[in-house]
Amino acid sequence: MSGLAILCPGQGGQHSAMFEHVARDPAAIEVLDSAARTLGWDPRERVRRDAGLFENAVAQPLVCSAILANWAALRPQLPPPCLFAGYSVGELAAYGCADALDVEQTLTLVQQRAALMDQAVSEPQGLLALRGLNPPQVRNLCRDQGAFIAITNGPDHFIVGGSMPSLGGVEDAARRLGGSYARRLPVSVAAHTPLMRAASARFRAALAESALKAPLTPVLAGINGALVHDRDTAITMLSEQLSTPLDWATCMQVACESGARVFLELEPDTALARLLRDVMPDVAVRSVKEFKTLAGVVEWVCRSLER
Repeated sequence: MSGLAILCPGQGGQHSAMFEHVARDPAAIEVLDSAARTLGWDPRERVRRDAGLFENAVAQPLVCSAILANWAALRPQLPPPCLFAGYSVGELAAYGCADALDVEQTLTLVQQRAALMDQAVSEPQGLLALRGLNPPQVRNLCRDQGAFIAITNGPDHFIVGGSMPSLGGVEDAARRLGGSYARRLPVSVAAHTPLMRAASARFRAALAESALKAPLTPVLAGINGALVHDRDTAITMLSEQLSTPLDWATCMQVACESGARVFLELEPDTALARLLRDVMPDVAVRSVKEFKTLAGVVEWVCRSLER
């Protein structure tokens, strides 16, 4: 295995050009044709119409379709990665990339995941990005406002989940405490918080009934950075992450400790690449979205691995 780590983004970065890099690649076209049959709608047509791209039931399948199509196009041209890591729903797509699921199986589970999360929502919910406060401050804010830490991205970078009133309270209090950044994310569920416990239990059952296999390449578990090699652990980690906080900062530390030297984020986002550059500025990391062509992606990865 090489020192290449593949990063699979979560929802939030969908855009109208998210399939342009792979529009003419035969392997990617095959993936997207399969996605259209599985989903009952074509991801390429959906982004062209720019219709409901941030609705949970659309966003999760769109992002995973892009990840799988990107990997299908790039895989024959890149050295085998040492691991995959996925952020939120990207963790499920990572198992598709790691040969634990085929395209149809992956996207069927993605649809189930999104539907179960939507069913668990009893009042308007969301996610809020916070920067500039330390962990005790954020924990206290969440406790006081009835919100929850959903993701730890760095020492002062958190995603908080909860009801809309609770997020408003956190946002106001964070600004009073001197937080440098507070922004609502285009996500309509409080993912990775106890508000998703019902979805978590039901998704575990769906995973247990699925054709999920052990990944051929290890996948990092979002909740603790564990390297997952077997089916039973994959089921546990993929189901628990719906209602358990993600520790993305630890995931990236484990990736480096496991031999990853070059990190490539697949379409449609650049958020994971930017996060990693912030906390590990010496690491070689780029997103496919930052390149004009897939050939440029391959050239950069191979050159970076040779250094």
